Amino acid sequence: MTSHNQQLFDESQKIIPGGVNSPVRAFRSVGGTPLFFKRGKGAYVWDADDKRYIDYVNSWGPMIVGHCHPEVVKAVQDAAAEGLGFGAPTAAELEIAGLLCKILPSLEMVRLVSSGTEATMTAIRLARGFTGRSRIIKFEGCYHGHSDGLLVKAGSGALTFGQPSSSGVPAEIAALTTVLDYNDAAGLEKAFAEFGNEIAAVIVEPVAGNMNLILPKREFLDAMRNLCTKHGAVLILDEVMSGFRVGLQGAHGHYGIKPDLITLGKVMGGGLPAAAFGGRRDIMQCLAPLGAVYQAGTLSGNPVAVAAGLATLKLVQEPGFYQRLTQVARQMTEGLTAAARKHGIPFSAQSIGSMFGLYFSKEVPTSYAEVMSCDKEAFNRFFHAMLEEGVYLAPSAFEAGFVSAAHTDADIAATVAAADKIFASW
Repeated sequence: MTSHNQQLFDESQKIIPGGVNSPVRAFRSVGGTPLFFKRGKGAYVWDADDKRYIDYVNSWGPMIVGHCHPEVVKAVQDAAAEGLGFGAPTAAELEIAGLLCKILPSLEMVRLVSSGTEATMTAIRLARGFTGRSRIIKFEGCYHGHSDGLLVKAGSGALTFGQPSSSGVPAEIAALTTVLDYNDAAGLEKAFAEFGNEIAAVIVEPVAGNMNLILPKREFLDAMRNLCTKHGAVLILDEVMSGFRVGLQGAHGHYGIKPDLITLGKVMGGGLPAAAFGGRRDIMQCLAPLGAVYQAGTLSGNPVAVAAGLATLKLVQEPGFYQRLTQVARQMTEGLTAAARKHGIPFSAQSIGSMFGLYFSKEVPTSYAEVMSCDKEAFNRFFHAMLEEGVYLAPSAFEAGFVSAAHTDADIAATVAAADKIFASW
């Protein structure tokens, strides 16, 4: 009997490119038929065949308080009853902007947008407008959304012009992006020495989550901050993923590094499309209508999305919230590592806040090259075996995972037991 997931996927491929509305959902990296989900509650999701899974994707990060938290759902219902959108200012926009600035001291001013891609795209434009320069630096393995200038991979040498990583990106635009190795302070210093007066901005995931979870080295963070200050470049920390995931003040609060601009998304929308960028007042005042850098959006500050974000941000400020999340994530990674090693499987794992990374490698990787050397086929086998056991991990060896406040000790124990069973028959 054909599963409902397969039936839906077959139909979807006829009218949606690849059958999905975002590429990683297609399971091309791991193989097999993607799951179509119909509902979620707490730490669990149910697919079209009514099979329940312990969810460690969390809608790719936003569901930090779990699916369908009653306070978030009520906030959305109340806001929707008043109107789905106005395309005009609301008091709720001011409330969430004020809350963001209160929680994150690096935000002197903030603007709301609808997606992480929109936030990073505009932050880059703003940095260029502020500095009057064109070149930006990004790092291999960091993903900052799908705008043209950020879909760029490294050239043949450390200081060569970037190359488009997507068809449709003009080479002329890619040439304005220099791609360096993550965690390589010396490479960054060399780039600034060569063309520091051309660099408008350095953009980075302070905790990388798009090449699996990679933690930053202290000297790498310090080099970025010091070099940007010295050469007048704008340091943009992309915390769309790590913001409110690593801790209440994000990765920059955790590591004590002050950005010039920061981008936010995912958690701050509570599961609905909301994002933001902000930072230094003198830079933000370059935005229209105050300045010459243009940005606009019909759905920016949508009242229903803002309501979900406000409810979520209030919940994450409860005492002990992040201490427990950190403990749950560590409990999981330590349990999985112990299970793998008991059966002689080359495996490692790590976590920070509520984010975690799993690697089929003896050592935890610290760079894109080391991530690429992990055993991807072993991950794919593990992924499908865990699905059979009712555990939903990200369908890619190159994505971080997430725990939520809804995950219980019993959920973690069941996850570790499933992995132990799989590794025993490896």
